[in-house]
Amino acid sequence: MVCLLGVLVVDVPPVPTHHVADRVRGGRVAWPAMAFRGWPAEALDFYEGLEADNTKTYWNEHKAFYDESVKGPVVELLAELAPVYGEGKVFRPYRDVRFSADKTPYKTHLGAMVGDCGYVQLSAEGLAAGRGYYGLAKDQLDRYRRAVAGDATGGALESVVADLEGAGYGVTAHGELKTAPRGYPKDHPRIGLLRKKGLAAWKQWPAAAWLGTAKAKDRLVAFYEAAEPLQDWLDTHVGPSELEDPRRR
Repeated sequence: MVCLLGVLVVDVPPVPTHHVADRVRGGRVAWPAMAFRGWPAEALDFYEGLEADNTKTYWNEHKAFYDESVKGPVVELLAELAPVYGEGKVFRPYRDVRFSADKTPYKTHLGAMVGDCGYVQLSAEGLAAGRGYYGLAKDQLDRYRRAVAGDATGGALESVVADLEGAGYGVTAHGELKTAPRGYPKDHPRIGLLRKKGLAAWKQWPAAAWLGTAKAKDRLVAFYEAAEPLQDWLDTHVGPSELEDPRRR
């Protein structure tokens, strides 16, 4: 299946195996000993510089800083979140330019999976996070639309989305149709959701002093918890794709 995250579409296991409730002890989450302390301001400066000079020369000159002060805190963050959300993964910093007109070699953000379907991203713009199914395969899209169209299941999704937006989080997708999908009326009460080709919660935080402290993790955790009902709805009513991924042949 294709899960969120952010501006990336990646293949990950579809069903979260770790939930916050599984690690609650006496009303509190049993987090491991603290190590993550946020990112230095220079981490954002590094990406500003990379946007201006996306070359191997710039990268090599700053590689040690990237490893220690950009990627390093992400590795610490994932290690702390792993007992609750599962093992994470930091994505490669190199762009796949084989099928792109843009041949710049390096990504201007760092992206990582948090467990099964959480995403975190650091760039010059600040910190971002996502959770859900950002893009859907054909069979997933069919199940998604049928669930959205159903009064009970679709109504439940509307409530989940309303709660997320009410909490200040956005809801996005890899893309959406300009009109109703084939077989669905244009005046359907949930036409906005039906037109989407995926569904994921998303939050972008601009750079601020808290980004350089452990409070950055608190914001991420609050977001992942708020987005869990959306993840649960998608896991229940959409689930993994049963189609063969041509990229794995």
